[in-house]
Amino acid sequence: MNLVEYPDAELMMFTLADKLASDLATQLRANKAASLCVPGGTTPGPVFDVLSGVGLDWDRVTVFLNDERWVPETNPRSNGRLLRQRLLTGKAAEATFLPLYADTPEPEASVEALAAAIAPHLPISVLLLGMGADMHTASLFPGADRLAEALAPDAPVLMPMRAEGAGEPRITLTARVLADAMAIHLLITGKEKRAALERAMTLSPEEAPVRAVLDNATVHWAA
Repeated sequence: MNLVEYPDAELMMFTLADKLASDLATQLRANKAASLCVPGGTTPGPVFDVLSGVGLDWDRVTVFLNDERWVPETNPRSNGRLLRQRLLTGKAAEATFLPLYADTPEPEASVEALAAAIAPHLPISVLLLGMGADMHTASLFPGADRLAEALAPDAPVLMPMRAEGAGEPRITLTARVLADAMAIHLLITGKEKRAALERAMTLSPEEAPVRAVLDNATVHWAA
């Protein structure tokens, strides 16, 4: 793990957006296409705002989420909705977006089709993750119903997930898919999450799911 500390959050957001753009440009120079996998939530919003205006060959970039709540984009809690508002705009509007939601009552009915759409874009070229104070990342929550399966070396690409702290049913990329990304960045803010990160380094992935992706990650932190 490489930890980068910033004097303030604003500088971190700009610097991280620049780093993600640089990583994508590197991948696009070497390959016909690249994939960018990002979290939902409000924390990465400023990164998305900056990144959306960067001049890249966005028409060669496929964007998808780390995880999604099983709600349509008309729902304010939809990660896809946030992504369309903050990242898939400006110059980045030319990117291809692969949603992690389909119009079925439960994620189990759509998980295979959604995974089949993502599989051609693996391994992930550039991955941005977040982390909760409970040390979850994506929708890999401690105590989640299928966490052990999602952490397994032979896990599928996507897995439905339900957890006490998750609210709605979720769908998430599994640990092996996240850990196989070519460039991994983790964005956290505040002293509570810094303490959680340090605690995660002493725990197993079952106890602290973020631990499954930390070995090759660059962690970006500001108070």
